[in-house]
Amino acid sequence: MELFILFGSFVFLLLIGTPVAFCLGVSSFLTVLYLGLPPVVVFQRLNSGVSVYALMAIPFFIYSGDLMVRGDIARRLVALAGALVGHLRGGLGQVNVVASVMFGGVSGSAAADASAVGGLMVPQMKARGYGVDYAVNLTVVGSIIALMIPPSHNMIIYSIAAGGRISIADLFTAGIIPGLLLALGLMVAAYFVARRRGYPTERFPGLRALGAIFVSAVPGLILVALIFGGVRSGIFTASESANIAVVYALLVTILIYRTLTWSEFVHATIGAVRTTAMVLLVIGCAASFGWLLAYLKVPTALVAFMQGLSDNPLVILLLINVALLVLGTFMDMSPLIVITTPIFLPVAQAFGVDPVHFGVILILNLGIGLCTPPVGAVLFVGCAVGRISIWTAMRTIWPFYGAALAVLLLVTYIPALSLWLPAQFR
Repeated sequence: MELFILFGSFVFLLLIGTPVAFCLGVSSFLTVLYLGLPPVVVFQRLNSGVSVYALMAIPFFIYSGDLMVRGDIARRLVALAGALVGHLRGGLGQVNVVASVMFGGVSGSAAADASAVGGLMVPQMKARGYGVDYAVNLTVVGSIIALMIPPSHNMIIYSIAAGGRISIADLFTAGIIPGLLLALGLMVAAYFVARRRGYPTERFPGLRALGAIFVSAVPGLILVALIFGGVRSGIFTASESANIAVVYALLVTILIYRTLTWSEFVHATIGAVRTTAMVLLVIGCAASFGWLLAYLKVPTALVAFMQGLSDNPLVILLLINVALLVLGTFMDMSPLIVITTPIFLPVAQAFGVDPVHFGVILILNLGIGLCTPPVGAVLFVGCAVGRISIWTAMRTIWPFYGAALAVLLLVTYIPALSLWLPAQFR
């Protein structure tokens, strides 16, 4: 009965349109009342869920990403991507993907990537005769790359949801090869779609112009090396690197580029505060929900259930992936990480899956969910930027969606794609 109350009330509240944070909090509160536990337990768990030092990295990475968008760093990175790959078939489509790699390396946010890169690339692609659905779909699916490469704040959330036992530096490193593999898969898909539709290529600007564009983008690229190199080497923690990222972004946009105005600074600050408040409320309420799952021994029961279905790790990973893909269609990523990690991580570990490898699978899988209706947050952003309906985008998104699913299968069943690079730094 207690599980029925927990999940039943959660699903009911979700279906009637209640914000996810309140769904988690109210269902936890009702279950605690039924169990006869002190109601204050819910608030204690909520408080402990957000009182984690590593969470300090999230608001600062969000803040630094917004400063970079408003301070012209994103435009310079897109220009560099254009000079490097614009001459390939599909021209601006290839630029879109490479720009997502570059900007994802400084923002760590799929929504920020879709907004920044989409805002710059979609109008240009439309003006050059590219289909708006092609532009939006590449922007939407390409934004998943930001979740895989440093400084992905969703990797930090996963580490915390796993009890803080997993190294954030290892997670940052583990996502690099899968992220680049996803970029390659999307570029191949973009090439074939562009070839079928007859889209043009761009003129190569020449080595001299490429050098000038590269020099202009160097400050943004340095930040990528600063974040990853500092965390990986142990010079500073993820939280400290996030603070350094904000200071660096301010110095570059104010003193070097001189593009950040006072009004843009205020908007970036307010936006970061709002986003942080929403994320932390979801994490806190999900912590209460997760504690109840552990209290009711749901992970243990699920391990026993799956062991009864099969003793083959390949089958178990397939079942977990399917379950996560379904969940990702109607819930946002942050709460799903906090909710599903305590449930599925013990199952995966029981079948010999490394927790770092599982983290990469989880983040990529739920990232695909961000591109899937009805609650695909990044899909909404991309469609809003391109001013097209979700239905219009979904009719032609399948080549890019298929590329992402193919990479998910490769990452799931070839652990070395995630684990080889972290092993080289130990």
